[in-house]
Amino acid sequence: MSALLDLPHVSECSVATCGYNHDGCHAGAVTVAGHSGSAECVTFIPLSHKGGLDKVVGQVGACQRSECVHNAALECTASSVRIGAGPSASEMADCLTYSPR
Repeated sequence: MSALLDLPHVSECSVATCGYNHDGCHAGAVTVAGHSGSAECVTFIPLSHKGGLDKVVGQVGACQRSECVHNAALECTASSVRIGAGPSASEMADCLTYSPR
């Protein structure tokens, strides 16, 4: 990755309860973290009012899931990521592009 413009975009977010999701992710950058095989979008904020930047499509700023096939030096190398309900189908947001090595 050579520049911030090369960060992978959040191509889809289906978590309607996130304050950054209004017709797509509008967080400046999301962070993916988690534990025990999960890859949670820890930027998720369960608020009813909308936040973020209107003219921004979210990007992956950091990925703490070092065992993901798309992770190189804690940066995501996927061309884009999808955020949605994870395996537990809770109200939390997960990176659905996550794939363990």
